[in-house]
Amino acid sequence: MSIATSLEGKRVCICAGSGGVGKTTTSAALALGLAAEGHKVAVVTIDPAKRLANSLGLPELGNEPMRIEPERFESQGVHMQGELWALMLDPKRTFDDLVARLAPDEESRREVVGNRIYQQLSSAVAGSQEFSAVMKLYELERSGEFDRLVLDTPPSRNALDFLEAPTRLTNFLEGRALRVFLAPTGLASRVVGRGSGVVFSLLRRLTGVDLLQDLSVFFRVLGGLLEGFRQRAAAVDQMLRDPSTAFLIVTSPEAEPAEEAIYFRTQLRRADMPFAALVVNRVHPVELLDVDPDEARSELAPLVGEALARRAVANLSDFQVLAERDRDSIERLVRELDCPDPLCVPHLDVDVQDASGLVQVAHHLFAGSRPGF
Repeated sequence: MSIATSLEGKRVCICAGSGGVGKTTTSAALALGLAAEGHKVAVVTIDPAKRLANSLGLPELGNEPMRIEPERFESQGVHMQGELWALMLDPKRTFDDLVARLAPDEESRREVVGNRIYQQLSSAVAGSQEFSAVMKLYELERSGEFDRLVLDTPPSRNALDFLEAPTRLTNFLEGRALRVFLAPTGLASRVVGRGSGVVFSLLRRLTGVDLLQDLSVFFRVLGGLLEGFRQRAAAVDQMLRDPSTAFLIVTSPEAEPAEEAIYFRTQLRRADMPFAALVVNRVHPVELLDVDPDEARSELAPLVGEALARRAVANLSDFQVLAERDRDSIERLVRELDCPDPLCVPHLDVDVQDASGLVQVAHHLFAGSRPGF
């Protein structure tokens, strides 16, 4: 089965799974294949190792989409009928851009972005890559500039934070503590009230920081942005649940990543999020189990010598153990995830770090969907 079949009619594809299973590579290869089929595709990564830029042959990516030149893949036999774009998420800048869009005017935007309390708070909030990623994804989806969007997410336990990011933001904004702080007669008014003037005046003289003014501006401007935050959070949550969105679970056959995949699938069910396909990377071919070690040694010995033949057969036996493990693991994943047609990418000899490796992975993901894939 080709992944193109699973993603038919989907605009947003979110790749999730345990760390170290090839999620970033899968995201890039998926975007490559979709672009080769004729779509305008943007792939977004929040991977701090910046492997996506390296695999695309670029020194770095920024917070805005950058087009990947199609010539980069022509030498690998891929004719790019569409366009491939990529970006590396900058969480702090994404949060600042969101505030700028929600601010009622330019003066309000300058006040809040330049506010010292906001700068500390926004750095903490933006430190949640999941929150920033979901907001950036929504922004790109709303822009209408791309036919398809592919998102590479953090490891799966953190990806649950990604799923819940809009809800957590709404709960925070509607929480009792914040309402008390922002109420006209609440804690904020008492903090910035006349009785505190002496303390803040002393702090201003000692530190040069007008904390009273910073607090006053922060609470005044934040209060004006709350409704915009609520609306954006609700819209993002709706996008994640929309039928045009697809979650792709990426794993390997090893025990721990497989458990993570099963756990994440359970969370998707509970959250009523759309699951599209399972990709199992680094699979040892089950055909290895059909080879008899004794027969292989007998055939190899006359050609390479008995000693080398024995070493080769010992290596074969090790791979057969892995192939058996992979077969059993995939059978369990099929049952637990209710996914009868997983997409299996074989174990490659080298790590995927360039265009050639991406094309190899895309070939396995899109096999049969078009010539060259």
